[in-house]
Amino acid sequence: MKRTVFHYKIEEVAPFIDWSYFFHAWGLCNNCKCDTAMQDIRQDAEAILKEIGNRYCTHALFALCEARGSDDDIIIEGTKLPLLRQQHNRSGCPNLCLSDFISPQSDNIGLFATCTDTMFGSEFCNDVYKNIIVQILADRLAEATATLLHRLVRTSKELWGYAPDESLTIEELHLEKNQGIRPAVGYPSLPDQSVIFIIDSLLETKEIGIELSPNGAMHPHAAVCGLMLSHPAAHYFSVGKISHEQLHDYASRRSMSAEKVQKFLTKNIE
Repeated sequence: MKRTVFHYKIEEVAPFIDWSYFFHAWGLCNNCKCDTAMQDIRQDAEAILKEIGNRYCTHALFALCEARGSDDDIIIEGTKLPLLRQQHNRSGCPNLCLSDFISPQSDNIGLFATCTDTMFGSEFCNDVYKNIIVQILADRLAEATATLLHRLVRTSKELWGYAPDESLTIEELHLEKNQGIRPAVGYPSLPDQSVIFIIDSLLETKEIGIELSPNGAMHPHAAVCGLMLSHPAAHYFSVGKISHEQLHDYASRRSMSAEKVQKFLTKNIE
């Protein structure tokens, strides 16, 4: 396993912010009724970034690991990462599991984590409007750092470099035109938040200041942690609802009780 740490200035990361998700957090969408509000809020957010950006950084951690797929598990450096499989996909389409995109013989997988400084924007804690802006900005900056890191991982042979000739615009990156995916813990294809403990046992996110609560929540809140898969056919999907039969099988593979696992998968149980 090869681990690498990065520290980015806000001005390096800001161009990679996907503003559509920033607006979504405000309940705004791209239509004429919201255009003025979106423009005003973005201007305020960019002004805050310009005002305080040089006081803070974002941080990233990447590890390239040996891996192999084993049914609905991925074995990463000898550690088993149990996963869930779709059960109610469209007719004629396969029911996917992330392990489908990892060779059962020998392969590589990336582990990553990103976060903003814990105190990012704390100077606005007494200004309700600006405090909301900086909280949302912090989340967006953590995601933007993941976008920046993922691009570097794909193109740099020193890190992985499975797509060294890639040349995409930031807009194309946001549209996920690149090869490979980076499913994060808690996202639709990796819905069990508690698997972060398995990933963290290999990645050691504390090195960039991330601490985990007993339930697997990350602190600082503006943090992302997950996997990077390089397979050309890999794409994002939602596990969706699973049966109690799969729940018990998954719990067995996690060496946990079904009752305990179910607490992390309440939205996925039929």
